[in-house]
Amino acid sequence: MKYVSMFDKIDLHLIRVLHTVLTERSVSRAALRLGMYQPAVSASLKRLRELAGDPLLVRSGASMVPTVAGLRMIEPAAEILRSAEMLFSDARAFDPATARQTFSLAASDYLDPLFLPQLVTQVKTTAPNCGIDIHPLSADADYRAHLAQGHYDVVIGNWPKPPQELHLGRLFGDEVVCLVANHHPAVRRGWDIEAWLAAEHIAPTPTHPGARGFIDEHLASQGLVRNVTARCPHFGLIPAMVAGTLLVLTTGRQYAERYVGALPVQVLPCPVEFPRMMYYQLWHERTHASSAGRWLREQIKTVAASLRRADPEAAAA
Repeated sequence: MKYVSMFDKIDLHLIRVLHTVLTERSVSRAALRLGMYQPAVSASLKRLRELAGDPLLVRSGASMVPTVAGLRMIEPAAEILRSAEMLFSDARAFDPATARQTFSLAASDYLDPLFLPQLVTQVKTTAPNCGIDIHPLSADADYRAHLAQGHYDVVIGNWPKPPQELHLGRLFGDEVVCLVANHHPAVRRGWDIEAWLAAEHIAPTPTHPGARGFIDEHLASQGLVRNVTARCPHFGLIPAMVAGTLLVLTTGRQYAERYVGALPVQVLPCPVEFPRMMYYQLWHERTHASSAGRWLREQIKTVAASLRRADPEAAAA
């Protein structure tokens, strides 16, 4: 009887407040995210504290931190919310005009710089009551685990060998080229493989020690090493760094050409032969049959198709 009595005191809204307060670590930020007035969130937190017999969130200096009991509640609360969201959403067709849910995706910043802005526009225009959370792909983010646990609906990026246990949809393939400043000597002289390898290159910061990206992985397979003299963790800042230096950025043509005209840079052919950089969206079996998941993946595919160059490989996928 004690279990039934406790169960009757808890509703789904209270679980949502619990999870939001504990993850935001702030009553005011939780109120903004929930679309509630702060006193209402404070009243719900008071009720939760009484039910738990624990303060759940305590002050630590100028900030707030969850207690040990609060930390233990975060994942179970998230699981309850995910289960509740899935309970009826897949039993009926997804209606973007009336749906209220948040899509979560992780994306590589090597993507066309117009891709994510246009995707957000597409989602918010077509499904105005839905939210969209975009996460970076990084060493700290085990995207396979996040997909399996429901933290991400889709992951977008480029991998030489995508994980076989995940569902895959090709978005586009891209030719590997070089972005250089207008005043780079190679603009006038051209270059061969030896000159390209010896030039000063800029590359993204490795996600973890020993990690190699698409470019360096392929070069290593050919027994080649380029002269990387600068690294940056923010791929979107690299073209501006190229514009004022003699650094060379080797990446996909679609990405590089977005900056021609906006910056004093040019696109040059790469003297080393590379396979096409293939971009994919990946998703887990848990969302494969989801009507909302299918809708999101179709939006991603549509935006990619509107931006990409003619690519028979991706078009056939």
